[in-house]
Amino acid sequence: MAESRVAVLLALLILAAPSVGAQNNGDWTENEIDPATWEDGPELEGSPMDIPQPGDPVLAINVSYTPGHFSSMVEGEIIIELFPTWAPKTTANMIMHVESGIYDGIFFHRVIDDFVIQGGDPTCTTIGIYPATSLTCGSGGDGHTLEMEHNENLSHVDGAIGMARSQDPDSADTQWYIAETEAHNLDPENRDDEGYATFGVVRQGMSHVRAIALVPTTDDPSGLEPITNPASSAGRPIPYEVHISKIEMIGVVASPPGEGDDESGGLGTIVMSIGGGLFTIALWLWSFALIGGIVWAIREDGPPFLSDKEIEEAVDALLELDT
Repeated sequence: MAESRVAVLLALLILAAPSVGAQNNGDWTENEIDPATWEDGPELEGSPMDIPQPGDPVLAINVSYTPGHFSSMVEGEIIIELFPTWAPKTTANMIMHVESGIYDGIFFHRVIDDFVIQGGDPTCTTIGIYPATSLTCGSGGDGHTLEMEHNENLSHVDGAIGMARSQDPDSADTQWYIAETEAHNLDPENRDDEGYATFGVVRQGMSHVRAIALVPTTDDPSGLEPITNPASSAGRPIPYEVHISKIEMIGVVASPPGEGDDESGGLGTIVMSIGGGLFTIALWLWSFALIGGIVWAIREDGPPFLSDKEIEEAVDALLELDT
């Protein structure tokens, strides 16, 4: 019985010790993205949305599309900052859907030049060969509607992302759109139906948004703005799919250089890092010493040098450190 307890403790030590001080590699909230790397954004117009907010969540839309009839396929990434401070419910709704994978593999089902490109319908996937798709494409969702959310800092600036809805202001579901130009006619103050809710803005990849807005559609099958199809108003890209391979949360907006540093110019951070490293080394040494003692006790064929209570306390301490 004593040897079995010793074996359990030994296993816990081996598993727990390497994890102390380990980095969290799977949490996107720990990945800071420097706004200085964003060079392909929308036109600015003096809006509060122009300025990246430290800590705001950032997502990436991976797209592939054919810009025109005589063009090759293009692949790219559209990076969007969300605004949880100004639109907490709408932002949380978007993050939830992104992390569920509901948008992976769908296509932009509505594209209107000089207005918006719209996606987010989980039923808009190609069946066999595009444009074959579900009959509900364009009107689908997950059935959970969202209450309309407005903030004075948010508007339909160039590159804004907003929630699509039906006539009911509180009917937004999974579908969203990106404004290919400023679309302030959708703002609540310019409408009598409460308008539409924006909750983020493109920070990188606006050239892809503009190129997608020009692809041939059922409204404009030629891909040339002067020629339109009077029999259609759906704006469905045709004959080429504007594919969304994946949407994922990739990080948060980084703080400006120097923000949050102490008066020692970062010395406090360095000291804390060194201290944490020394603690980890000490814990490793303690673990190996304890393991050595256990091995000695087993070889001596005597009782373990720790009592039952001490073993339980050690195990509890290791489990707390591991969490």
